[in-house]
Amino acid sequence: MTRPRLAVVGNPENRRVTMLLDAAARCGMPTPRVVSWREVLSEGGARFDPDELVRLDSPGEDPDVDALLRGPGDPTRIAEGPRWYASLLAAVGTLRGGRRLTDPLDLAVLFDKRRCHAALASHRVPVPISPTSGDEAPVPRNWPEVRELAAAAGLRRFFVKPAHGSSAAGVVAVETAPGGRVQARSSVEIAADGVYNSLRVRRLSGDAEVGALVDALAGECLHIEAWLPKPSRRGRAADLRIVVVAGHATHAVLRTSAHPMTNLHLGGQRGDLDAARAGFDSAGFGWGQALAVAERAAACFPRTLCVGVDLLPAADWRSAAVGEVNAFGDLLPGLTGLPGRADGLDTYAAQLAAIEGWADAAAA
Repeated sequence: MTRPRLAVVGNPENRRVTMLLDAAARCGMPTPRVVSWREVLSEGGARFDPDELVRLDSPGEDPDVDALLRGPGDPTRIAEGPRWYASLLAAVGTLRGGRRLTDPLDLAVLFDKRRCHAALASHRVPVPISPTSGDEAPVPRNWPEVRELAAAAGLRRFFVKPAHGSSAAGVVAVETAPGGRVQARSSVEIAADGVYNSLRVRRLSGDAEVGALVDALAGECLHIEAWLPKPSRRGRAADLRIVVVAGHATHAVLRTSAHPMTNLHLGGQRGDLDAARAGFDSAGFGWGQALAVAERAAACFPRTLCVGVDLLPAADWRSAAVGEVNAFGDLLPGLTGLPGRADGLDTYAAQLAAIEGWADAAAA
């Protein structure tokens, strides 16, 4: 039987691409053809053979590609998110031929937190309360409007997120209290020429300081959602990244952090997954039910092979909600699959194992 031919649109030096190529070599699959985002953006598109399966990978970690998507400047700056989003979708529209493993319409929703939240909610996937969910919801233009929308939704603790951001860039975790008191935490750094993403989470206090930060981010099409209490492991907040491949949860990581944002690049750490499994099971919710919530979220994007779901366990482990669904949420080096689901396979090998049957079913 002829093995499927795979092409990847990505940045050739990106670790995601190299890990995928390694997985293809291990399983005896023909070496995937790599088409760079730089080529797509500078040459007006790319063409694929009808029998090629086309995977869209992250355009990140390449300063030249970043400049083509949102204009020249420091790649760590938090600016021109809506332009980046529009440019990426336009670039995807210039791809011709082949069969997509990442559906362009799904991608448009996955990279818009407001639309993604609304899509999940419409399919009855549990999500945090949000006053900015969906295309018709208000877009706050400044800190007073953020506070007003949050207060009207009954939110004392909430996240403010750039709608088209990723990796927690530009995210602000806000806590308010009676009397107008407010504090926040964020990895955003304000400089004389703008705002930048950093690797250090800072604490801000007072309406003026928090307001100045949110005002500086206001051009990024902000999304507001409730900050749900998380379980605590030795004083560290915990949540999970669940990778769903072809509709099945295959990999899971418990992430713990001393900060509200559990992203591993911001100081988050991989925790004991068995502890999370035991937490759900002992609370009566069940580990299988938690994975099913992630699979329900992924089912909102049935024509995309793989997504990463940020699962938010309740503080007592008796339920779980979905914070975000990530189009490129599979970069988890050294992680093997869940027992009975992807035994011995990393996230890329699991996708390659599922690719042929999934592609045929999706095309039917």
